[in-house]
Amino acid sequence: MSKYPSLLVAWALAIVIATPTLAGKKLGLGREATPQEVAAWDIDVRPDGLGLPKGKGTVAQGEEIFQAQCAVCHGEFGEGKDRWPAIAGGLGSLKNDRPDKTVGSFWPYPTIVFDYVRRAMPFGNAQSLSPDELYALTAYILFLNDVTKDPKLELNEGNLAKVKMPNAATFHDDDREKTEKSFWNKQPCMKDCKKTVEVLGRARVLDVTPESKTAPRVD
Repeated sequence: MSKYPSLLVAWALAIVIATPTLAGKKLGLGREATPQEVAAWDIDVRPDGLGLPKGKGTVAQGEEIFQAQCAVCHGEFGEGKDRWPAIAGGLGSLKNDRPDKTVGSFWPYPTIVFDYVRRAMPFGNAQSLSPDELYALTAYILFLNDVTKDPKLELNEGNLAKVKMPNAATFHDDDREKTEKSFWNKQPCMKDCKKTVEVLGRARVLDVTPESKTAPRVD
């Protein structure tokens, strides 16, 4: 406890009284962002298509862009190259031991393709594509995954969100609060616990650590 309680009370009252004034006072640092600057950052696109810019692009146009700016990493047909990820194929593989989570096999909404490519691609030159190029590239990626069948398809801000993805129905809200409630314990055992531990799985590869005689030397 402080030796000067009266001073503490006075100091606390001063803060409470001054708070409204401080909250409305400008500090003179920086400036308000302009509408153009806000618009440059506000580029996210929702699953329902809100946020899509005006534009259009066809599968054929997207193929040219893909071969020029994407194939070096993702392969000519989206199969992946070297250690870069595949973005096509894998349909029906999600229950396998090693599922292929591509645009066609896993992603739930077509607008996510547009949104992600818009913000992060091409690698090393993000946000360099125009809206027309993005619609065309999205159309080609969906065509590569057999999500759309028409090679003459043209996507735009009005029809992109209407494209149905193969895996859309398997996504669901996080329900762990209900389904895993039986596992919660307000007073977990922290000492001399008698509950038997059950091994549910083991490592697939056991020889990941090299033997001392064959391992590379590290100085």
